[in-house]
Amino acid sequence: MQFGLYEDVDGERRLCGVAVFGVPVSTGVLTKPLPELRPYTESLVCSRFVLLDECPGNSESWFLANCLNHLLARGVRGVVSFADPVPRRTASGVLVMPGQVGTIYAATNAVYASRATARTVKLLPDGTVFHDRTAQKIRRQEQGHQYAEAQLIALGALVPRAGCNPAVWLREALVAVGARNVRHRGAHRYVWRLGRNRREREQIKLGLPAQRPYPKQRDPEPIGV
Repeated sequence: MQFGLYEDVDGERRLCGVAVFGVPVSTGVLTKPLPELRPYTESLVCSRFVLLDECPGNSESWFLANCLNHLLARGVRGVVSFADPVPRRTASGVLVMPGQVGTIYAATNAVYASRATARTVKLLPDGTVFHDRTAQKIRRQEQGHQYAEAQLIALGALVPRAGCNPAVWLREALVAVGARNVRHRGAHRYVWRLGRNRREREQIKLGLPAQRPYPKQRDPEPIGV
């Protein structure tokens, strides 16, 4: 499900915020924190939440609260989201993501359910993370592999030859673009239990213990491994 936040400017609507709720890479992302809800129908993941910097104060929490109300009206009872606390820089040292601790999630009374699994992530020279799921699309030539390959080609990888082994091409492409392995302690996990009142919300079982206090500090900048 997708929602937009619009501003009226001189009689014209201008998009200034977007929220996307949908399907994660695996059902465990939803069933681990919300074990009694049906994944993909009663529970969803918030995969994108972006507002323009010039939006007024409290716009994020107001927009998010309204999105959750709309989801509840459509039968969704739980939402999971993640905040990445690890700063990211390009290969030349430009900061492209300062790291997030989930301040707006705390402001909307989400349950803090600890960190996701720690892992090693592959960082591209432009500071973006090359996800395992993206790599899998290339290796298996699944839907979306062309976009993933184009991402690496734009950074300097060779165009794959006809008939080449996709897994071999991917390995060589990551070396060619200078991808770095960095250790990630795990993103912060937040959970909303949705209901018309407190009693309905608290009837939804949590599969992970609620933790306090909310995280306040970003992680240190990662060191390559």
